[in-house]
Amino acid sequence: MSLDWIQPAQRLSALPPYVFARLDELKARAREQGLDLIDLGMGNPDGPTPTPVVEAAMAAIQDVANHGYPPFEGTASFRQAITAWYHRRYGVELDPEGEALPLLGSKEGLTHLALAYINPGDVVLVPSPAYPAHFRGPAIAGGKIYDLILKPDNGWLIDLAQIPDEVADRAKILYFNYPSNPTAATAPREFFEEVVAFARKHEIILVHDLCYAELAFDGYQPTSLLEIPGAKEIGVEFHTLSKTYNMAGWRVGFVVGNRHIIQGLRTLKTNLDYGIFAALQRAAETALQLPDVYLSEVQTRYRQRRDFLIQAFASLGWDVPQTKATMYLWVPCPLGVSSTDFALSVLQQTGVVVTPGNAFGRGGEGYVRVSLIADCDRLGEAVARLRKANIRYQPEPAGV
Repeated sequence: MSLDWIQPAQRLSALPPYVFARLDELKARAREQGLDLIDLGMGNPDGPTPTPVVEAAMAAIQDVANHGYPPFEGTASFRQAITAWYHRRYGVELDPEGEALPLLGSKEGLTHLALAYINPGDVVLVPSPAYPAHFRGPAIAGGKIYDLILKPDNGWLIDLAQIPDEVADRAKILYFNYPSNPTAATAPREFFEEVVAFARKHEIILVHDLCYAELAFDGYQPTSLLEIPGAKEIGVEFHTLSKTYNMAGWRVGFVVGNRHIIQGLRTLKTNLDYGIFAALQRAAETALQLPDVYLSEVQTRYRQRRDFLIQAFASLGWDVPQTKATMYLWVPCPLGVSSTDFALSVLQQTGVVVTPGNAFGRGGEGYVRVSLIADCDRLGEAVARLRKANIRYQPEPAGV
C-alpha cells in the first residue's frame, strides 16, 4: 500500500533542514567511525548546574504540592523572582501579575509569540544572521520575512536607515538580539534608543532576545530594551536560564515587558502546554537569587576561553575581534569556501564540530560559529588538529 498520501503541512515542507539536527547525524556517523569529536557546535554549556539549584529542585520534587499542574502563568513566587531580578540588574520595574511569563525555554516562547501575533503574509523584520527561532517561528506562522542583512563593517548592527519606509510601515514585528547569537556583536544604548523610536514611528512590535546578557566581559554591561523610555509600551524581552546557569536541559526561560503582548502569548500557550513543572520553577528562583560571585566565576570561565582561542586562531592566520559578550566566536571561512563546506571539511579532517554560518540565515554565509563550551586544554587540542590538517585562514591580498 502506497503511503504517498501522508504528507505534512506545507508549513513544514517550506522549512529548510534544521542545521543542528543535520549536525547530530554527521556527528553520530563520525563517532561510529571512531573519531574523537570536539563538539564546539551547539551553544550547550559544559559545566554543571549550580549545586544550590540542584538541591532546590530535589527538595521541591519531594513536596507533593508541586506534583500537580502548575498555574498557566507560572507560579507567583517565580514571577516575583523574575521581576526582582530585573529590577536588581537593570533598575526596571515590572508587575509580576502581568508583565512576566515563565516559558519552557526562550526558544519555545520566541516561536510561540510568532504564532500568537503573525498572520499569513504579515511582514516580519529579522536580522540575518540570527538565532534560527527568530526567523523559523515567523516562517511557521506564515509571515513574510524581510531579511535585514548585517555587515561586519557596521559591527553586525541593524542599519535602520536601510529599511525602506514602505517596508517599515507594513512590518508588524522586529526580532533582534544583542549581545548577538551568532555574531557575538553588542549594541550601545544609543542603538536601543533608535530602535524604540523607529518602532514607535512605524507601529512595530519589538521582540528582543537578551539570552546572553549575563555572559559579558571586561566590565561591559549589556543594555536591556526595557531600560529605554517607551520600550515597554511596544515591546517584550526574552531571557533564559540555559546559558548563565548551565540549565539548558531544564528548559526554563521567561518573557517580560508589555502586558498585552504577553497576554496574547499566554492565551496561545494555554491551548498548547501546561507550563514548567512547579519544582523546576522553584529551582529557577534559586538560580536567579544566586550571589554575584557565581556570575563572576561563569564570566571568568568564558573570558579565559575567549582569550585563549582568539590567540590560538591568530597563530593560524585568523584575526578574530575581541568579543565583549556571549559564549561564541564568529570566524570567517577561508576565501572561496562556503560555510557548509568548511564546517564539513573541519569535521571530517579533524573531528572538530563548528556550526556553518548559513544555519543562521543567508547573512551568515562565509562564517562559522565556534562555541566556547570546552576547557582550554580541549580547545588547544582542537587548534592542534586544525594545524595538523593545515586548516588556516588566508586573508585577501591587499588591493584585491
